[in-house]
Amino acid sequence: MKSKTCIFSVLLLFSPVIAAAAEASTIDTGDTAWLLMSTALVMLMTPGLAFFYGGMSRQKNVLGTIMHSFILLCVISVVWILWGYTLDFGPDKAGIIGSFAWFGLSGVGQEPAPMAPTVPHLLFMMFQGMFAVITPALITGAFAERIKFSSFLVFSILWVTFVYAPLAHWVWGGGWIGTKLGALDFAGGTVVHISSAVAAITAAVVIGKRRGYPHEPMHPHNLPMTILGAALLWFGWFGFNAGSALAANGLAALAFVTTNTAAGAAATAWVVAEWMHRKKPTALGAVSGAVAGLVAITPAAGFVSPMSAILIGIGGGLLCYIAVNLKPKLGYDDSLDVLGIHGVGGTWGAIATGLFASTAVNPAGKNGLFFGDSSLLVTQALAILATYLFVFVFTLAILKAIDWTMGLRISEEDEVTGLDQTQHGESGYSF
Repeated sequence: MKSKTCIFSVLLLFSPVIAAAAEASTIDTGDTAWLLMSTALVMLMTPGLAFFYGGMSRQKNVLGTIMHSFILLCVISVVWILWGYTLDFGPDKAGIIGSFAWFGLSGVGQEPAPMAPTVPHLLFMMFQGMFAVITPALITGAFAERIKFSSFLVFSILWVTFVYAPLAHWVWGGGWIGTKLGALDFAGGTVVHISSAVAAITAAVVIGKRRGYPHEPMHPHNLPMTILGAALLWFGWFGFNAGSALAANGLAALAFVTTNTAAGAAATAWVVAEWMHRKKPTALGAVSGAVAGLVAITPAAGFVSPMSAILIGIGGGLLCYIAVNLKPKLGYDDSLDVLGIHGVGGTWGAIATGLFASTAVNPAGKNGLFFGDSSLLVTQALAILATYLFVFVFTLAILKAIDWTMGLRISEEDEVTGLDQTQHGESGYSF
């Protein structure tokens, strides 16, 4: 009897330690290692985007264009810690927004994440933060070469706060699109690509066309830089999509395969279309097609088979090629084709999820139209429409407020000189 009492006393003494060990055991080292790597991969996408956009700009604006992406990596990383994460993934408020319970990461530590119980909460937060960084960076391609740097910074902070965070909460954080409507968005078709494209075209129209567009030649000044950026984007996209499985498992492997497959199919389709249309396949066309395929597969990556990914990629490549070539006829100046690639590609990808999703591939998903259920296609269309309307209205309001107070556009003289000299006092090249 004494020995049993002694054992019970020892267990009672160490019960907090045992409880802590049991809680810690829910953290899976493999899942944690993969999400750490995925977070780093998604982080690399923003510098990759800087090269991608920088090479397509004119020489006098290369540093200004690159600076847009790089400074957002710095600034939004801080915004995300302070209030972005809690607005996105904090305790739900009426399906609309997260509460301020996790402001400044209060209560966010090494414990299992509520949304991903096999990885630390801090890691899940950081992974999602890299998505918040690259989304406003995508917008910059539309108003490249003509926006004031100070106004750009204010716009980006306000946009992440009042547009990105609520939308991401609706889809991923327990909000109404993901929970009540039931739309599928594996890694950001609506949250990242459609939202950035709608904001981009809104900004391009409000700010106005570049001086001399479309009469003066505005060719990319450094295509090797753009190709390097596209390669870094493709590389990072494995973390973007496969990392969104939030575990080192078969679903991550599926998303890895569909991501690569769609990119290859889209690049091939774009090059073939360009070859037939313009008689020459271009390097810019190949990398644009690859990015279009990566965009298109993003919402569907964990819900469709590799064969479906080929069809999604081909559709993305062809539709985005058509959209980019229609831009001169429509008359708007989306400098680096954010709408043509991310808007069209993201919209097609969200619709394609409603066509090709299959529970045989992912039991946690739903069947799309081609697998016997048309309701998902309707759901996806409603999510797309809601995203378009919400992002347009709030982006327009933010832009108008900044334009009335600070002004959005640089002067005509500064635009002729270029962003590098007038906004940053330096030059991208010294010969």
